[in-house]
Amino acid sequence: MNPKLIKILKIVLPLLLGVFLIWYFLSSATPEYRTQLLQNIKNADPLWITASLILGIISHLSRAYRWKFLLNPLGYTIKFHNSFMAIMIGYLANLGVPRSGEVLRGITTSTYEKIPFEKAFGTIVSERITDLIMLIIITSTAGILQTEYLLNFLEEKNINPLFTLGAILGLIFIGLLGLKILQKSSNKWIVKIKDFGMGLLDGMKSIFSMKQKWAFLFHTILIWFLYVLMFYVIKFAVPNLHDASIGIILVAFVVGSFSMSTTNGGIGILPFPIVVGAVFVFFGYAKSDGEAFGWILWGSQTAINIVVGALSFLFLPILNRSKIK
Repeated sequence: MNPKLIKILKIVLPLLLGVFLIWYFLSSATPEYRTQLLQNIKNADPLWITASLILGIISHLSRAYRWKFLLNPLGYTIKFHNSFMAIMIGYLANLGVPRSGEVLRGITTSTYEKIPFEKAFGTIVSERITDLIMLIIITSTAGILQTEYLLNFLEEKNINPLFTLGAILGLIFIGLLGLKILQKSSNKWIVKIKDFGMGLLDGMKSIFSMKQKWAFLFHTILIWFLYVLMFYVIKFAVPNLHDASIGIILVAFVVGSFSMSTTNGGIGILPFPIVVGAVFVFFGYAKSDGEAFGWILWGSQTAINIVVGALSFLFLPILNRSKIK
């Protein structure tokens, strides 16, 4: 099969699957449910939606500022507006191809700030490792707050958490073993990969050579606090969810985060509004209320990412005309 066609299908098929699944969930629902869902979305309090959007934008600004702490030890200084726009372009790209935004962010930085791609990308990998640690902390907190519910769920579904942990550790061991074997190879292509990997490693190591570690930690905590708060305030936009506890919101946040990271911006085999809605159903809330929460949050944040991401595509070359010349 044509490689270009395969590449296109990899992008289009997940999107089509996500659209189909959403259509299927909605079309298979009763007319009463669809009416109630639409009513919940229409009646959502715009004040809390606006608050959620503002919190989301502040988190993006904080992320853009935090990036300089990773680039400085490598001898590079990035302009704040370029950092912010590169991040927003990345978010826009992720709506098409999952995780492509990180690559495009590195390319954008390399183009307009003359930072070697592998070093810029290495710092982005460091960011993602830091973010993963924060997500693990939040996941653990959610698990502690909702232990009884989660243990009952795992028991009902015959899911063994120890087996899952063992599988993850096994994959990590295989990955480390593969890297050890590649290190000893003298093949010219593998040598090129190793050189590229060393550039990545330099970028990743910058997290250990930062002079402003506390500032980096502050912004990391701030970013994830704002993420959770962005979720939390939306419950006030849906009247029947006002009493949802922080534990339930954290579980919804974790599930939503995995949906966003494994799909095209929340639309794919695990559509964000559906899986987040399922969390509220699991904790005893009406399906229409839970999915209204998911649609409002996903729709508002996706809209702002599209608008700001598109404007960033437009203004980046305009604001960096001298560098292009």
